[in-house]
Amino acid sequence: MDHQRSSALLDEALALDWTQPRVILIEDCVETNGAFLLHHLLKRSLALHTSTSAVIFLALSQSFSHYDRILRKMGCNLIAQKDNKRYFFFNLLTLECPGGDEGKISGGLSSLYREIQKVIAALHEENRKNITIMIDDISLLEVATNGSTNHVLDFLHYCHTLTLEFGCLLVTVNHGDIYSGMERPALLLQMEYLADILIKTEPLATGLATDVHGQLTVLNKGNCEGQGNSNSRNRTHNFHFKVKENTVDCFYPGTRT
Repeated sequence: MDHQRSSALLDEALALDWTQPRVILIEDCVETNGAFLLHHLLKRSLALHTSTSAVIFLALSQSFSHYDRILRKMGCNLIAQKDNKRYFFFNLLTLECPGGDEGKISGGLSSLYREIQKVIAALHEENRKNITIMIDDISLLEVATNGSTNHVLDFLHYCHTLTLEFGCLLVTVNHGDIYSGMERPALLLQMEYLADILIKTEPLATGLATDVHGQLTVLNKGNCEGQGNSNSRNRTHNFHFKVKENTVDCFYPGTRT
């Protein structure tokens, strides 16, 4: 099917080995929201290893019902996955993490990290083989900590240690355009540095088009030895995309018919 081939184009660019530690940063903007990439990776995380995978989802941007509605259209039932102890949803829409000792992770984020550790510790040994941690909006973590970039960075670094300890996949979303008009902030620079794969969504240079929603750039650094397709590591992939109700079409410029 066409949508399978177009999704395969994205998967080939990502070249993921789901048993190895990776950090994926999705960087979007107002004109080209990157939530569809989060949905794609969420479905892939739950579908690839039906008996040995688990997803820990930190939701600061949208509710459980929002994601369940979208994933149902994509053929994935999050309620069933939650009941089967494969999908762990943290509703953080009202998260507030004021304070925190100087140089240490703030109290609220420290508690959140301990909760993530508890979830992983309670997993069956088989389910620890393929753990994905997703954060749907890093910028809202900054809001929750009253703008404390250091506390957010500490939390993200702790999550990064989990990827190394358990071979987790860490997927995060940030909005590049909220920093427009200012020097690139430490949070964005640090996340780009930590990321093994950087995915950017941008509007077309030629402006709006009815059959193309934007352009996608996938920078696959291939930082982990032996991971992925060697042809995809250390390469930049560029293609256009169009978001549909239950999938996304990815295609090279000029190949759309």
